[in-house]
Amino acid sequence: MMAISASMVKELRERTGVGMMECKKALVEADGDMDAAAENLRLSGQAKADKKSSRVAADGRIVIQADGSRAVAVEVNSETDFVAKDDNFNSFAEAVAAAALSSGATSPEALSQETLADGRSIEQARADLVAKVGENISIRRIAQVESDGPVGFYTHGAKIGAVVALSGGDEELARDIAMHIAAINPTCIDESGVPAETLESERRIFSEQAAESGKPPEIVEKMVTGRINKFLKEITLVGQPFVKDDSQTVGQLLKSRGASVTSFIRFEVGEGIEKKADNFVEEVMAQVKGAQ
Repeated sequence: MMAISASMVKELRERTGVGMMECKKALVEADGDMDAAAENLRLSGQAKADKKSSRVAADGRIVIQADGSRAVAVEVNSETDFVAKDDNFNSFAEAVAAAALSSGATSPEALSQETLADGRSIEQARADLVAKVGENISIRRIAQVESDGPVGFYTHGAKIGAVVALSGGDEELARDIAMHIAAINPTCIDESGVPAETLESERRIFSEQAAESGKPPEIVEKMVTGRINKFLKEITLVGQPFVKDDSQTVGQLLKSRGASVTSFIRFEVGEGIEKKADNFVEEVMAQVKGAQ
C-alpha cells in the first residue's frame, strides 16, 4: 500500500475541487494512482464539472433570512462576480430566500413554482433575469434550520454563510458560533458526526506513516492515537479553538454557557463547482480579529 502524502491530496483536490477527506479516501482506494483516483471521483459524481464547460455558474451569493426560530440559507449562482453584485441579481436572490423561508422548500425544484409578489413564478423570474443580464443564473441549493432554542447566522461578503441552532445559550452566542463556522469550516459538530470509514481511512494512513519511523509497535500505536485525536480536533466544531478566543475550544465555550449545538449549515459560493482563487477564510479571520 502506497503512503498518501499531503501534497498528493492537495494536487487531487486542485484537479477535482472535491474535499480533502474525499480526495484522501480516493487516493487510498486507488493506491496512490492520481489519474485513477480522479476518474473514480468523477464517476461517483463528486468531482466538479469540466472546467472548460461554457456557461458554468460558479459565482453568485449566499443569502440567509430568519424568522424567530427558523432560518434558511440559499445559494444563487451567476457566471461572474460582476453580475453577482448587480442590483437585479441581488433582488432576485433575496426574493428567492424569502420565498424559501415562507414555503419551507428544501430544494430548487420545489421552490421553482412558488409565486413572487409580482405574480411571476420563481422559474419565470429566473428566466427573465437570464435574458436581462446575459448570464446563466441558477438556484443551486437551499437549507432550512428550525430550532426550539436560539438560531444565529453570519454572512461574509455574501460569499460565505453559516446558520447554527443551539439548545441553551442565547442569540448572541449562536451568532458567535455561526461566525466561527464561517471562518474555520468544521466538518461536523463532534466525533459522532465523523463517518466510520473516514476515521478508518485516517487511521490506516497515520499507521503507515508511523510504522515507517521504525519505532516499537506500542509507540507507533500512541503516535497514531495522538494523530487521530489531533485530526478530530481540527475537523469537529467542539474541538476547534474558538475563533474569537483561541484559549478555549468551542466545546468549552458552549459548556460554560450551558449550551450545545443541535445543527449547523455552512454554504460557500461555488464550492465543489470550480476552484476559487479568493481566500474567503483569511478574509473572515481578518474581519473577526479586527472586530475584537
